[in-house]
Order: sequence, then C-alpha cells, then structure tokens
Amino acid sequence: MVSSDSEGRGPGPDPRRGGGEITADELVGRLGTDRAPMVVDVREPAEFVEWSIAGARNIPMSELGERIAELDHDREVVVVCAKGARSRAVVDALGAAGVAASGLLGGMEAWASVYDTALVDLELAEIVQVRRRGKGCLSYVVGAGEEAFVVDPSLDTGRYLDVAARRGWHVTRVFDTHLHADHVSGARALAAEAGASLHLNPADSFEFPFEPMVDGQWFELGPNVHFGVTIFGTPGHTKGSTVLEVGGRAILTGDTLFVDGVGRPDLAERVEEFAHDLYRSLHAKLLALPEDVLVLPAHYGDKVDVPPGAPVAASLATLRRSLEQLDWDEPTFVAWAASRATPRPPNYAEIISVNMGRHSLSAEESLRLELGPNRCAA
Repeated sequence: MVSSDSEGRGPGPDPRRGGGEITADELVGRLGTDRAPMVVDVREPAEFVEWSIAGARNIPMSELGERIAELDHDREVVVVCAKGARSRAVVDALGAAGVAASGLLGGMEAWASVYDTALVDLELAEIVQVRRRGKGCLSYVVGAGEEAFVVDPSLDTGRYLDVAARRGWHVTRVFDTHLHADHVSGARALAAEAGASLHLNPADSFEFPFEPMVDGQWFELGPNVHFGVTIFGTPGHTKGSTVLEVGGRAILTGDTLFVDGVGRPDLAERVEEFAHDLYRSLHAKLLALPEDVLVLPAHYGDKVDVPPGAPVAASLATLRRSLEQLDWDEPTFVAWAASRATPRPPNYAEIISVNMGRHSLSAEESLRLELGPNRCAA
C-alpha cells in the first residue's frame, strides 16, 4: 500500500566541502538517510527549545569554541541559526579551525517553508502526502482517474496544483478537517485557484461561503472511478473536527489521531467537555474501523522518523499497541487530558481569526504568524 514518491529536488552539493551553504530542500533530502549530516544549531538554548530541527544538537555560538570537540568530524556538519547570519559567521570560524561545515541558507525561517512528498498507493486511488517539514504539518492530494481532492492545504497552493498536474488530475474539491489553530489554511485560496468546491464542517465557525459537510457524506472520485471518500464528524479537538475515510483503506484523521498521540481537547478552554467528545470520537468511530486501515494524520511530532519518500502513517492495529491513551477508560482519559492542558499556540487568536475569515494577511504576515512548531497534540 505504501510506496515512496520521488518528487522534489536532488541531493545537492556535499556540505563536507565546507565554507558554503546548503538549502532547506537539500537538507531535507538527506535527513533520515545514511547521508544525514550532523546538524548543529547555534542559537541560544531558549530559541532551540522553542523550535528546532529534529535531531539537531544545540551548541550556542558563544560556546562553540570550547565545545568544538563535540562535532563529529566523520559526518557532514550543517550549521543552523534563525535566518542565516550567525551560521555564516560560525562556518567561517570553523573553517579557520580546520573544520569543514556549511550553513543552512535562510536558517530556521527557510526551514519553516520546506516541503517534501510521499506516496500511498491504494491501487484504485493514490494519496500524495505533502509534508511541511519545519511545521510538522501534513496535507494530502487524493486522486483517481482525472480528479483529485485536496485536504488541509497550506497557503503554498501551487504545490498542490503541481502534484495534481503531474498525475493528470484536476482538483475538484478542497477540504479542511477542522478550524486550524497553528497555521493559516490555504483551503479557500486553493479552491478559488482551482475552481473547486470548498468543504468545511459548520460545527466550527467560518464567515465565508462553503459547502457544509454532513456526517456520513460520500464523494466519488470521478464519474467512472468507483472509489470514494466518506466523511464523518469526530469532535474533540474542535467541535467541527472531521475524518475522511478513503475507500475503506485509509483515514485522513486531521488533528483527531496522530501516529504519536491524540489531538488536544483544551484549545477552546472547555477541556473536560472536549475530552469526553474526543474519547467518544476515537472509540465509537475510529477504533470501530478495521485494524488494517491506515491512519494519515495532519501533524507529527519531533520524535517521529520521517525518511524521504516514506509517508508518516500507521495502521490502527499499530496505534492500538503503541498509544496507551487508546486503551484507557473514559474517566482516565478525561483526567489525563485535563492534566495536560498547556498554553495555546503562539498567535492563536490571530490565526483563528484569519481561518474563520474575519480578516486576511499577506503571505509575509502569514509566515511570521506561523513560525514555530505545531502544538496540536496532547
């Protein structure tokens, strides 16, 4: 069912030559492979703890001279900072000390906008997982015949149109699984560009036209392709959280269920009410599906391995074994969720307002709001 997808750029120049720069696209192509570099983040510890590249080592610029022995001289060394200025100075200093290194061009700001893809082949349909690596955000292009549906797109709408065009698909429907709180949705913009219909759950609040999703609704991918997408509501993370079931083979779970946890029920500050909803959504709906169904979430955390070409995914059977929360009774689950309540994502109120349609932002303003990791898992 699962296969690799080779879209994206090649490996690029070898940073072991040192003294140069590596792009975020080139770096993401190496992570998770036997060519993975040693990533050294030279920002201050508070910056690093807030948001970093998975697997990076934090050696602040001011401490590098006394900690240079921590560098692995048998591996590529890539130096990372916020925007690239500090890394260039560190690369020069390391070069003078005889250590070959390269800096990440644009730093973490560039990392926030780097993408790659992976393919899930369901035989009668394909699902392309589009991964925004710096945010841990996952979105999907589901296609068969000549049609495609897009789920949870970012503002970089051209990526989804390109994925579809390469496979001879035309985007006909766009969905958001819920009202997103940590990044600006591209669903409205993509639907307008593609001439597609926009589908949202009215249990969440939106102040612009859309086609309301109804529990149990069915959409077929193309008039001659008997392979459809079924929709069902799974409140808990938000009131309008929704899961899309693709042909009985895979589920796009949004922020309801991840491969490394479950969705946060505390964002609306009604944690016990929402935790009860989430428990019932998980047990009455998702865990009632066949165990071989593939879970494809909207996010992943820092501890999830994301090798190139391999989708972030797990079967329900695997998650039943690995996620203890799925084995608890309802009172235990609700008590745990209430104890895990944490501050809302940065810029939560403004991002929610934009995604509701109350005001709009430029691309630059949206990127500023979104900088940092996702915080939608409990």
